[in-house]
Amino acid sequence: MLKSCQYCGKIHDSKFICSQKPQRKKYNTEADKFRWTSIWQKKREEIKQRDLYLCQICIRDLYNTVTKYNTEDLEVHHNISINEDYNKRLDNNNLLTVCHYHHEMCESGEISRREVQQIINEQENKR
Repeated sequence: MLKSCQYCGKIHDSKFICSQKPQRKKYNTEADKFRWTSIWQKKREEIKQRDLYLCQICIRDLYNTVTKYNTEDLEVHHNISINEDYNKRLDNNNLLTVCHYHHEMCESGEISRREVQQIINEQENKR
């Protein structure tokens, strides 16, 4: 049976796999699989709540902050990455709410782990 292809607009046999069809990303590593678990979704929300849904770098007016009370594009950063120490993936003492911009800086090392850890410690001591 012939069918119009939603990816390239041409007519193909219904069993034909079009080369324009996007490939699904395979989550092969444990870290990739972990990021889709409900446990991580709950922990991520808990950390954002602890940090009052604010980027903790922006609120301290560090590293080219544009908006001090930044609530946009928030992510939760693992100070010690999942690939380095899988056992610390859910530790509150390893997690911090940051905006996408500062997350990239943390990942690249522009913001030191030591500094991130100090901020995490401050947040945990507020509890």
